[in-house]
Amino acid sequence: MPNTTLLSETRQALAARLADARAGTDHLFSILTPEALYERPIPERHRLIFYLGHVEAFAAAVRSYNERARRRIDEALRDSRPPRGGNDLDEILHMAIEHRLMHAETLAYLFHQLPYEAKIAPGGVNAPSPTGEVRMRAAPVPAGTATLGRARERGGFGWDNEFDAHRVEVPAFSIDSHKVSNGRFLEFVRDRGYEDRRHWSDAAWDWKEREGFRHPHFWRARDGAWTYVGMFAEVPMPLDAPVYVSHAEASAFARWAGGALPTEAQYHRAAYGTPEGREREYPWGSEAPSPRHGNFDMKLWDPTRLGAFPDGDSAFGISELVGNGWEWTSSVFAPFDGFRAHPLYEGYSANFFDGQHFVQKGASPRTAACMLRRSFRNWFQPHYRYVYAGFRLTHP
Repeated sequence: MPNTTLLSETRQALAARLADARAGTDHLFSILTPEALYERPIPERHRLIFYLGHVEAFAAAVRSYNERARRRIDEALRDSRPPRGGNDLDEILHMAIEHRLMHAETLAYLFHQLPYEAKIAPGGVNAPSPTGEVRMRAAPVPAGTATLGRARERGGFGWDNEFDAHRVEVPAFSIDSHKVSNGRFLEFVRDRGYEDRRHWSDAAWDWKEREGFRHPHFWRARDGAWTYVGMFAEVPMPLDAPVYVSHAEASAFARWAGGALPTEAQYHRAAYGTPEGREREYPWGSEAPSPRHGNFDMKLWDPTRLGAFPDGDSAFGISELVGNGWEWTSSVFAPFDGFRAHPLYEGYSANFFDGQHFVQKGASPRTAACMLRRSFRNWFQPHYRYVYAGFRLTHP
């Protein structure tokens, strides 16, 4: 017989998390002017009014619909009786919470594309400031085992692409101690890297030429100087902040620099491995994520200078493997052995196992803390320039 006291406590915790997630998306929409709701800042995405309603439903009187949807969910949460079909309701709520928080991050980079007059800056906004370059070094990572994925028997929530856990032997390699900075990427731009065919795959070159860009999406050239397009202000280029680029641009830089993007297994080894062989829950250890560990969990709107969070370093002294920007890998997004599509959302992952998407690891400033678990996998196609994603290089 189910323990209804424990069930009630679980529901209370889920209700609190759901309330926090709602508050987060409500706050996001509060920065928009009313007219901005009908904008479509990225052609591949819907008008913003769509997302105002979509985050309420897991599957225009939008605000009225939202109120009704929230009321029905809250009533279910207050019901301490076990749901029909076991713990499906709890599983659905976990999915609904993370689905909402994923959209909160998507909304942030959608809002980023809007003109400044369409947004109302809240108090305490950070803006990247121009300072000196970060001191980069190649950090050696000895050969060892990386555990990818999540064991089903471990319990707890995970999306279908996180299962099942498996071990990968990773040969020794070295990896950049920091993400590639705007300043370092500027060397590639100044060397006419966007105009040199040798650095680009055929598909990437054709896409770049068709779109006609010659620098990262978040950069602007103003009167002979470079500026950075922050969420609420355009500022002088912060050379020591991470560059945000597409996978195609990161790969071109890697060829120019003589390095490579890490594989998903190399990222895991660098982030969660230790010299003695055991693995950590987070790069810094087992302590729950907090603001001293990195720029994540929607505390800030823009990237911070590289190396600002030494308490988040990995066991190998590698900086910000979680936070301040997702990190592109060279690994194509594909199922792990034992993958089973989740029956409540069969297309969540399977629709993207097409060989055309690449795994991202880590987190951006707008990634919720619950998605910092080491098994979480993000993915995008290689020609998408809007996401808050950077990279670092590995070396033989």
